[in-house]
Amino acid sequence: MTSGYRARPIEETALAELRERDDAGRACVPHTDREGGAPLRCCLRTGAAGERIALVSYAPLRRWAVRTGADPGAYDEQGPVFIHAEDCGGPAPEGGYPFARAGGWRTARRYDARGHILGGRVLDLGSDPDGVFERSLAEAFADPEVALVHVRNAEFGCFQFEVRRP
Repeated sequence: MTSGYRARPIEETALAELRERDDAGRACVPHTDREGGAPLRCCLRTGAAGERIALVSYAPLRRWAVRTGADPGAYDEQGPVFIHAEDCGGPAPEGGYPFARAGGWRTARRYDARGHILGGRVLDLGSDPDGVFERSLAEAFADPEVALVHVRNAEFGCFQFEVRRP
């Protein structure tokens, strides 16, 4: 990544809370991932077989709004994400965009400082996923009203990561 855009994992404070009770109010139920492959939002990598993980409900825009004073109203969403059951130390510093599988599809939703959606794009990651993300984020942040972008899996709608204005 050369642009200054950075994929943000779920913040440590939120992870500690989610490991107790998720954003839907349910207790965290860890399990051993027998197959591996879960997209882990705590460290922004794919899980390995044998790791202890949990599937929890997460409301990224709601949590951002609490910190910023925004009021996303009906744009507040929550959905399933995988996290490690215990602290994992967060993402490795190597860079790049997580879960950027060639040929995959993502959505990049743009939000303003109030937490209201300004639009978005469906992204075909093609053979150059990082390049597609770079161009999409440059386009999004060219609009001065865009405060943050949420990247989601297009097939399932799951939140993958957040990018804030550099």
